[in-house]
Amino acid sequence: MPPPKKPVDPNRQLMIKTKTCQRIRKELDYYIQEVQDNEQQLDDMKHDASKDPYDIRRFAQVVDESKMMVPDAQRRLRIAVEDLQSFLTSSSTIPDDSEWKGPAEEILLRESTAAMGNDEPGEAPVTNVEDLAEGEAF
Repeated sequence: MPPPKKPVDPNRQLMIKTKTCQRIRKELDYYIQEVQDNEQQLDDMKHDASKDPYDIRRFAQVVDESKMMVPDAQRRLRIAVEDLQSFLTSSSTIPDDSEWKGPAEEILLRESTAAMGNDEPGEAPVTNVEDLAEGEAF
């Protein structure tokens, strides 16, 4: 007979979900940087007359594969953040002085502002009306 299951510590669950979000964010940032670096390297290869066209095509495939990783990581991050959000709202057993509650709330704030496209939390996007053409809506 298997041993009886122990109740799961909500603080431990919060730590796991928070670290998952941190890890996936780190992966996403890495993939974005990798795409930028590889695109620069591909551009340099295209301008270098000594590079073999086959090598350029193969490296373009590498760039395309790197680009495919970004949406996958974004999807996984969105799912992990939604999971963290639902856990925080549904779990009333997490103490307010939990060492992981602050980092979890920071992640939720940062990811919600990143999803809106803002760089800084709490800032609304600004439209420069002087750059708009006559009759153009903003």
